[in-house]
Amino acid sequence: MTDENGGPAPRVMTDDALSALLAAHQFGILATNKRSGHPHLTTMLYHWDPEARIVRFSTTADRVKVRHLRNDARAALHVSSEDHWSFSVAEGEAEVSETTTEPGDAVGRELLAMLPASAHLADEEPFLAQLVAEQRLVIRLKVNRLYGTALDVTG
Repeated sequence: MTDENGGPAPRVMTDDALSALLAAHQFGILATNKRSGHPHLTTMLYHWDPEARIVRFSTTADRVKVRHLRNDARAALHVSSEDHWSFSVAEGEAEVSETTTEPGDAVGRELLAMLPASAHLADEEPFLAQLVAEQRLVIRLKVNRLYGTALDVTG
């Protein structure tokens, strides 16, 4: 399929393809809303749970995005393919967890579970204590809409 100039036309991606793009990456751009209505964008490490349709982010309690989400829970995550010709957006309502306060508490365990499979910790205790010291929490974006397109560009 081509556009009016003979170039590739955008192809709407299926829900499965959009989810696969989210699953294939670890970094994306989280958009929250400032009080002015303007977007606040930040690059974030994330964990996509396709069955629950939840994107999880680790952050600290003092970040501006946390304040934004407490004022307006609407948010979106934008992820592009390696070649940037395809993208997926996950939109929904975010909830902000409590801060982890005891090493190994529920929030700390949720943060621990978000680590990439390649991150093998010999001892979890120092990591869990660091999460408490940093006042870490979880942002859970409950996705109610996925959308995106692909351009089939070669070369």
